Amino acid sequence: MEDKTVTIIPNYPTPLFKMNAYSKISIITVTYNSAATLAGTIESVMKQDYPNIEYIIVDGNSSDGTVDIIKSYAQNYPIKWISEPDRGLYDAMNKGIRMATGHIVGIINSDDFYHRSDIVSYIANAFHNDAIDCVYGDVRFVNPKDLGKTIRYYSGKPFHPSLFKFGFAPPHPTFFAKRVLFEKYGLYKSDFKISADFELLVRFLFVNQLKYQYLEADILKMRTGGISTRSFKSRLISNREIVRACKENNIPSNLLMVYMRYFIKIFQLFVNKKKESPL
Repeated sequence: MEDKTVTIIPNYPTPLFKMNAYSKISIITVTYNSAATLAGTIESVMKQDYPNIEYIIVDGNSSDGTVDIIKSYAQNYPIKWISEPDRGLYDAMNKGIRMATGHIVGIINSDDFYHRSDIVSYIANAFHNDAIDCVYGDVRFVNPKDLGKTIRYYSGKPFHPSLFKFGFAPPHPTFFAKRVLFEKYGLYKSDFKISADFELLVRFLFVNQLKYQYLEADILKMRTGGISTRSFKSRLISNREIVRACKENNIPSNLLMVYMRYFIKIFQLFVNKKKESPL
């Protein structure tokens, strides 16, 4: 299979726009009863040195004080937000994308955070190459009780679209893409419970062969204990949905192939001392 990082799909109008120092980047956070961690996420976005960020928070009608936190920050920062019932995580993400007006769109979860202030500027700089459709980098998984302690370092460097069949994908929380791509190729499939992000990456990078760039830096920190890793049942649902995503996009796969990737994850636990990457 050819290297899709240097392929532009036929009849695709590239460049779609000329990225400059003032091009708007939309960052979306989806929340539901996220009062324990949301403030840190918001502050990490608001402290970015990039001059034109549109920050959008989509809340699923929380009952734990999350909305009060959003309101308190919205008084001092230009945050666009809504709070209403939704049909799950990916339905909420789609709402955020529809609200976005930026040239570039990225998503940061409500228990993740950017650990340095120049991350978004670094991402924006990659899009100055007009032919680039999307970018991604690395994730540093940290102990929820000690955010300075790395549990696992997830590098996107080894990724290639041919690895989708084994359940490998670029780290979704670091994924930024041109907004028009969601309009052209579709949003997240909201009937997936856990792995719609995987399916979207398959659709973007494998099926439609969008041109991507890997950024060799830990883009954000993620607390361990996310929805796809909390229990055996969650992992089983996630893996079944990964197989489904592959089949729906004509990639041969099965559960045995997908479970093989856990050997790689075990290896990552032994290389978690990697220092934070300079940009």
